[in-house]
Amino acid sequence: MSTETLTPAPAPPQTAPDQRRQPIRGRGNGLDVVKWVAVAAGVIVAVVPFIWMIGTSFRSEADLFAHPASLLPTQWTLHGYKGVWDQLPFLRLLLNTVVFAGVTTILTLLFDSMCAYALARLDFRGKTIAFWLVLVTLMVPFQVTLIPVFIELFHLGWLNTYHGLIIPRATSAFGIFLFRQFFISIPRELDEAARLDGASHFKIYRSIILPLSKPAIATVALLNFTALWNDLLWPLVVTSSPDLQTLPAGLALFGGQHVTDHAVLLAGAVISLIPIAIAFFLAQRFFVAGISNTGLK
Repeated sequence: MSTETLTPAPAPPQTAPDQRRQPIRGRGNGLDVVKWVAVAAGVIVAVVPFIWMIGTSFRSEADLFAHPASLLPTQWTLHGYKGVWDQLPFLRLLLNTVVFAGVTTILTLLFDSMCAYALARLDFRGKTIAFWLVLVTLMVPFQVTLIPVFIELFHLGWLNTYHGLIIPRATSAFGIFLFRQFFISIPRELDEAARLDGASHFKIYRSIILPLSKPAIATVALLNFTALWNDLLWPLVVTSSPDLQTLPAGLALFGGQHVTDHAVLLAGAVISLIPIAIAFFLAQRFFVAGISNTGLK
């Protein structure tokens, strides 16, 4: 009986250690440092002017000229905030600004959303051309149409009136574009189900589209309200009566007609920023959602 000699199986060749290039950690860390430095620089550039503005509103003129680069006053004073009420018709300026920005924003939401509904949900001849014409107006600077609009308001007798101040700004191409992009993202099956129940287009727009478009509404409202609240050129052109001046126009004219009291001007600017800050914090959740969801389709 023959026996087979069992030879051990050859050992597998030892694999060489992984020669793949390992990532260089220092390179990533260096890039992160650069990013954080850029972010910090941007924050400083954006925040420091506001800190200086708020600090200067509590300073006297002597303190300002003695230490112009100082962010905080050496001696705190309420002279600027008292001067806002004593030297300016501040309540009237504030009321005019609220009426101009508030009513115009409401009209903008109404007209822009209705136009966007037609462009997004209705089928009619020339719809694409109409949409592109709306986009083209975004490329035309406001200053180009300022003189023709002023002449038209002059012939209508609308200068130095609230309706002359509000109606020409009651719609915006950017708002139409933003609403249309958001309306497209809403499923059309909701429209078809509503039509089976006999709903009209206005019923669909009011009861289905608008309730689902709160992020877009908040975004358009906040952007328009902020732009109108800070608008200086349009109120200066359309109104010359002190009874119709807005806050930016009133502060600008006050600085040009009087010996400039920087504390009063900056105190008025600080007070004028409070409504915008409140509006942003109240609509922040919807605003972020509208920016992230709109324009992606």
